[in-house]
This record gives sequence, structure tokens and C-alpha cells, in this order.
Amino acid sequence: MAKKILKTGFPEGFYWGASTSAHQVEGGNTNDWSVWERENSARLAKEALSKSYPGHVLNDYPGPLRRENYVSGASVDHYGRYEEDFNIAKSLGHNAHRFSIEWSRIEPKEGEFSEREIEHYRKVINALRARGVEPFITLWHFTNPIWIKNIGGWTNKKTAFFFVRFAEKMVKEFGDVKFWLTINEPMIYAGKSFLQGTWPPACRQAGRKEKSLLKYIRVLNNFSVAHKKAYEAVKKVNRSAQVGIAKNNIYFEGKGLNAVLANLADWWWNERFLDDIKDHQDFIGLNYYFHNRVKGFKFNQNENKKISDMGWEIYPEGIYRVLQNLAKYKKPIYITENGMAEAKDEKRADFIRSHLKWVNKAIKDSIDIRGYFYWSLLDNFEWDKGFWPRFGLLEVDHKTLERKIRESGLKYRDIILGKDKV
Repeated sequence: MAKKILKTGFPEGFYWGASTSAHQVEGGNTNDWSVWERENSARLAKEALSKSYPGHVLNDYPGPLRRENYVSGASVDHYGRYEEDFNIAKSLGHNAHRFSIEWSRIEPKEGEFSEREIEHYRKVINALRARGVEPFITLWHFTNPIWIKNIGGWTNKKTAFFFVRFAEKMVKEFGDVKFWLTINEPMIYAGKSFLQGTWPPACRQAGRKEKSLLKYIRVLNNFSVAHKKAYEAVKKVNRSAQVGIAKNNIYFEGKGLNAVLANLADWWWNERFLDDIKDHQDFIGLNYYFHNRVKGFKFNQNENKKISDMGWEIYPEGIYRVLQNLAKYKKPIYITENGMAEAKDEKRADFIRSHLKWVNKAIKDSIDIRGYFYWSLLDNFEWDKGFWPRFGLLEVDHKTLERKIRESGLKYRDIILGKDKV
């Protein structure tokens, strides 16, 4: 039966919210990324001297030219301030929230699970439920315990086994949670680490890179095994749990002979992994950020009429195109990330509205979309870029950690409440 369409233009029961990941917002994490940050912060700050940034970004604290920009440290202390943050999210109309559990907190040593940290995440889940906010839990969002790092991380097939054990432990502890995402953006992580060599573990101290196509393929295969085995483990514990993956998909566009190259890229980047796990997912989590125009047999020939602070093209129609592609899997879709870095907050409200307009069109075309999570609830730590990119609905003062709702956060609230239509 088709769901009733509300005055918002979206179906009854639609989930509205924002996303975070543990390492980017919690602070105080000890994992493979925190080690890499300390080893590479001086190099990253030095390399930033040769890059072009908007003036307001250079003047920000901490900006890209400062070493401390690249060390997550206390981050924005969501670990200690989650209740404050959830109060604000609730006030903005959110009825769902996606976050990740930091594996390195739960299992700091192989086989040793921290009851204190398990209890912390239990409190986080209970805090969301007390506010009527549905938790969507991500089990792996780019970071690994040190002991996993020491065995080769995801290049070692044993890591898939250890991850499945961790996933099973989490669902046993938090069995009433309905929505689970196993792995965040497998293609992004494998590509950044082993093809581009800009992320750990392949990018090491002083910028020494150990890129490897073989390791790239191996990591993707290990992710696939880990997801499928984790899916089965979660289902054994809680048959009613809904299990999916957060997949970053790109709209590849090409005309004439360029369409051949675009279609090949579409298959490799967007479809191959999902095809492999199609019988082991109850829903698809879509992370959409990128449009990639193929022209003259070259990728990234975009017009870039509108861009974010990070130089990413803003192309709302692309979300509709990738949703069309995902419809063939005949699974419910949750947009688990969609956002932009913009310190001045001049474009973000229109960014959200214009993307939701295309999401709404997809829903009208009978594509089964059940939720939208803006990235991110808070300004946070953007991996090898550090703190300067501002993605948050909430602006965070990195000196005082004071939260302030951006105007775009209020505009998003109005859409959620039906006061403003897309």
C-alpha cells in the first residue's frame, strides 16, 4: 500500500535528521587515524601553503595553514555533549539521527570489550529514544583499533572476521535498535587509501605513499565479505533488524562516445559492490555528493557554476539520477549523507531545498525513499582536511565549543515541519 503523502510533500513516517561519525565529532579517540594525524599534521599544514583556499577559510581558526587543524584531539566533544546536541536536533524537528560506534573504544585490545564504553553508547541510544529520535547506527566509519592497524587493517582478511564479531557484540548489547549500517563508503576508503594514497594506511609519515591496485581490490573484497557475514550475524541475533550499507554513489554523465566511459565508471563505482551484496541488505544507504561529467574522454569536466568551500560542484539533479539507478535493486533507500562545506552559510539552505526537490521528484516517480539525513549535524573534523571545512547545521566555535544553530538549520526545520515546501 502506498504511503500517505503529507503536507511536506514527503511520505508519512519519513525519517528526517542529520548524520555524524564518532571520530569526527566525539573527541578523545585513540585509533589508526589519531596516530596518523599526529605523524602527518606538520606535513599537511606545509602542503596547504601551495593550495588555494577562500579568504574566509584561511582566516578561520584553526585554518588549513595551522598544524592543529589536522589533529582531531577533543574535536567538538560530542562524546560529552551529546544530550545538548540531541536537544538541539529535536528542536529542529529531527525524528532520526545517524551516528557511528567507535570500534576502538569498544574493543581497544583484541577480544577485550569495554563495559564502560558499551554503557556510554547505551546512554546515547537512550538519549535519542527519550527525545523520540530513531537511532541509525553505523558500525564502521573509516577508523580502526590500533591492534587492527597492526595486523594490516583491511588488507588482512582476518579483519573481516574481527569486524563481524564486533558487529554481533553490538547487536546483542543494543538489540532493540532497528537500523544498522555495517560499513560507510567502502569505495571512498579503498580509493583514498590505496589508489590515491592520501589516507592511512597507504599514506604514511612525510607523505610516503604505498599505493597498490592489488591492495585496493583486496580491501574491497574484504569489505564485501565483512558486510555479508555481519548481515547474517545481526539477523541471527535480531531477525527484525534492518541492515544496510552507506554507499557513496556518483552521477556519471557522458554523451555520445563519452557515455561508454561514463557507463563503465557507473558500473565499477556505483553498481559492482551493491551487486555483490544485493542478497544481504534490507535497505540501501545513499551518500550523495558528486557529479562527474565525462567530456573529451576525461573525467571531472564539470561546469562548476556553484561550488562549496571545498570546491565540490553543487549539482542537485545528480541525486535524482543516482536514485533512479538504485531503484532497480527494489530496496528501500535512506539518504544517509548529503551536505556541503560552507562557512558563510549563504548557499546551504538552497542546497538542502534543491536536493530535496529532486528527492521529492524521485518519490513521485514511485522510488521507495524513506529518509533524508543531512551531513552533518555539527561542524566536525573532516579527515585529512581537518577542522576548516564547515558542514554543520550547527556552527561550532572551535575555541569554546559553543554551538549555534545556523540559519540553514532553521530552514531545514521549516521543510521538515511543512512550513516551507521544496
